[in-house]
Amino acid sequence: MDKMLYVAMTGAKQVMQAQGINNHNIANANTTGFRADLHGFGSFPIYGDGYPTRVNAVVEDNGFDAGVGTLATTGRDLDVAVMGSGWIAVQDANGKEAYTRMGNLQLTESGLLQTAGGHPVLGDGGAVSIPPINEIAIGGDGTISVVPQGLGPETVSTVARIKLVDPDRSTLVKGNDGLFRLKSGATAPASTDVRLVAGTLESSNVNLPQALISMIELSRMFDLEVRAMTTAEQTEAVATKLLSVA
Repeated sequence: MDKMLYVAMTGAKQVMQAQGINNHNIANANTTGFRADLHGFGSFPIYGDGYPTRVNAVVEDNGFDAGVGTLATTGRDLDVAVMGSGWIAVQDANGKEAYTRMGNLQLTESGLLQTAGGHPVLGDGGAVSIPPINEIAIGGDGTISVVPQGLGPETVSTVARIKLVDPDRSTLVKGNDGLFRLKSGATAPASTDVRLVAGTLESSNVNLPQALISMIELSRMFDLEVRAMTTAEQTEAVATKLLSVA
């Protein structure tokens, strides 16, 4: 009975981990540019004395959903969405290059261009910094044009270009901070094929109805594991009573 109890307990723990991944997706259903995390269950034999006659179900990280979210027009100058495949290069908390689809950009008081998550946007020469301006426009190739503060529209000039990359999806890994990086630790080269749409944001690609269904399914799986643990405990109690009578 102890083996049955162990298998059921391990299964319940794995289901809880899968539920955590699924709930994380649900919580980010309205997060701009969010990519849903994927998971699955794998069967792994339990090795020990004798033959591996029992198998554990273990939750596996299956990467992320690379599907594109819905594009919505906002009309805001600093909102951009990546069309199709591609990523915006940003600087993570450790000063390293990372990638995101979060296009709701903003300017700090010092003129630093960053994402809504506070990550500086990278250009050809490092973090993009914008001087005081009257107007700003972001082109399809990531070019940032501005009208300097106090001047007319005839003085429009290009001040930077956002670094856009398009590495193979299989080479990317998603970090705990929601940013993506190359598995090799290298940086992806800039791509001229990636295009931006200004005044537009890309929604999360989480399939909310499916995520809610998965939440219910995982909850029922957890209940089943708990019932198995209860059955193991009851069976052991009966066996102990029978042995004491004998």
